[in-house]
Amino acid sequence: MEDFSLETKIKELRASKNLSQEDLAIMVNVRRETIARLEKGMYNPSLKLAMDIAAVFEKSVEEVFFFNEK
Repeated sequence: MEDFSLETKIKELRASKNLSQEDLAIMVNVRRETIARLEKGMYNPSLKLAMDIAAVFEKSVEEVFFFNEK
């Protein structure tokens, strides 16, 4: 069985828009800790949250979240 990890480009995208974790959290209605955990690969978002985050950056979900083989 293959093992995959969900990775994100949230940190890079936030930096490009000069947003803090808190700013993004407010925009998508979650706690700052949720954003921090997403960035560290410690949390898998719901489809709605993934779509909301992608919308903030005007990207597709696949451009923000992707799987890497471990």
